[in-house]
Amino acid sequence: MKIRTWDTVQVMSGKSKDRGQKQEVLKAFPESNKVLVKDINVVTRHIKKQGTQAGQIIKMEKAIDASNVMLVCPFTEKPTRVGYVMITEKGKNKKFRYSKKAVATKWGEPKDFIIK
Repeated sequence: MKIRTWDTVQVMSGKSKDRGQKQEVLKAFPESNKVLVKDINVVTRHIKKQGTQAGQIIKMEKAIDASNVMLVCPFTEKPTRVGYVMITEKGKNKKFRYSKKAVATKWGEPKDFIIK
């Protein structure tokens, strides 16, 4: 999965009120290919009274599929696809994500557009 916690993403499909919004990823679930996005896919949960605790209605976010969101490029502020590039640092190869939109529009090298 190419989306990580604390990435800024744009919702591409889903509920009409959520579509097009840019928000932060609160948590990523790579095993189920889902992400929890701040203030997106908000549902209402009714909690039954239990003992002395009163019943209540809670609004909470539910996870959405990672294929319904796109990472927002920090260089162009537009949704982008993500690629990977291997860079040698201190004698070790490391894998970094880069923005394909920034590489295509600014005609640079992938190592110039690494997403942290």
